[in-house]
Amino acid sequence: LASCTSAEVERRIAQGPVTTRAEDSAGTDGSSGSSTVWVGGLIFLAILAIYIVSNVDRANFYNHFVWQASAWLEGQAGIRFPVTATSTSPGNNYFQDVLPILDPNGSVPGRALIPFPPLPAVLLLPFVAVFGLTTNAQLIATFIGAIDVALAFWMLGRLPLDRSVRVATTIFLGLGTVLWYAAELGSTWFLAHVVAVGLTLAAIGIALGADPRAALGDDEDALPETVFVRPWFRSLDRRQFLAGLLFGLACTSRLTIVFGAPFFVLVGGGGSWPRRAIAAGIGTAIPIAAFLLYNLVTTGHLMHPGYDYLYSLETGAYPQLNYHAGWAIEDPRYLIQNLPLMIAGLPDILRPCTDPNAAQGLFSVSCPLIAPRDIGMGLFLTSPAWLLGFLSLRWWGVDRLVSGCAIAVAAIATVNLMHFSQGWVQFGYRFSNDFAPFALILFALALQATRRRGIGYGLIGVSVVINLWGVIWGHLLGW
Repeated sequence: LASCTSAEVERRIAQGPVTTRAEDSAGTDGSSGSSTVWVGGLIFLAILAIYIVSNVDRANFYNHFVWQASAWLEGQAGIRFPVTATSTSPGNNYFQDVLPILDPNGSVPGRALIPFPPLPAVLLLPFVAVFGLTTNAQLIATFIGAIDVALAFWMLGRLPLDRSVRVATTIFLGLGTVLWYAAELGSTWFLAHVVAVGLTLAAIGIALGADPRAALGDDEDALPETVFVRPWFRSLDRRQFLAGLLFGLACTSRLTIVFGAPFFVLVGGGGSWPRRAIAAGIGTAIPIAAFLLYNLVTTGHLMHPGYDYLYSLETGAYPQLNYHAGWAIEDPRYLIQNLPLMIAGLPDILRPCTDPNAAQGLFSVSCPLIAPRDIGMGLFLTSPAWLLGFLSLRWWGVDRLVSGCAIAVAAIATVNLMHFSQGWVQFGYRFSNDFAPFALILFALALQATRRRGIGYGLIGVSVVINLWGVIWGHLLGW
């Protein structure tokens, strides 16, 4: 910017971080394609190794999706339940997150429905067909998690970032957020998060690749006139459609991600926002419609009744979670109750010792100095580097990418906070995985724009250390 006039500087600042990429590309990651592939491959292998080493003894204790895939292969919607473990086959009689299928006389015939969106079970189908109920879903989640991080590196390549910023941001997602804990653990709920994160990152990357601002800036009037005059059904943006399709698939793993849809209205293929919305909307609607049809066929309801059953069950069984029987499953009052947990939920500090003879220690289970809480911990305590993303809000309203990401993060987080459950027996705040792909862009753009990147890199380092601490404690506590 040193060679620009004051008017040009003001214009670039107003445009935001993305629309200037064609003008300022000399300072961004312009390395060769083969070099970039090698870097991405090394990141994948490194993250995979760390995830595997983080959890060598995978118990496959909560593997609902393995049972679901097995049921489909048996021609049934409901899983066999309750099943007692044998020397050669796992059991599931300890499952609570299932809806027993009752005979007309009220007896349980040995089947139950799983209420969770089914995409993770679909992905496990070929493995279950080969390995049966011994399929190691947790190990598969580890590989998917490493793929998520590699997809983040690819997606970030669509942005005007220096190589160092791109790599640092990728490492932050893989090791400085609760994605690490989710991927290395890989049990039912965490597998769903890991699957959804990768699909959302892929959808965002494709939408960014379809965005004509990469060459033309943010001025839609500069686009060819034919983009606007052709009928929408003839000029349907195929890349935007594919982005919507992947986004819709992500929603069939984690439902609340659907509230990130405004991103694809603001960001993507050329033309007006209705054109972007139509292309992405059609793609998104296909998997979601299939999911709703699946619910209707298997339960008689568009929305799975298992959630109502679980709500009534857990409200009475777990008073420590402060659920309210008189409130709805999604209730604005829960937002007020849950917001402090997401923002600044604290760990247990100087918890009373269960062994009076034990000395207090950082990793002493019986007498810890500080230990994570099973109901979760604050997002900015476990990943303080997320705070940097707020700096990107300076471009709110003047840059479509920033505005789209901010709206997606706020919408998904709000709906999640209105849910009665915020997760349990977890490190950190696992629901943050739902909006992490969008928040990652805000973080990367802020890190790229700041003059003191050392602070950002330091926050990433602190986040990695905290999440390592959380992974270690998760295993010490048997989570």
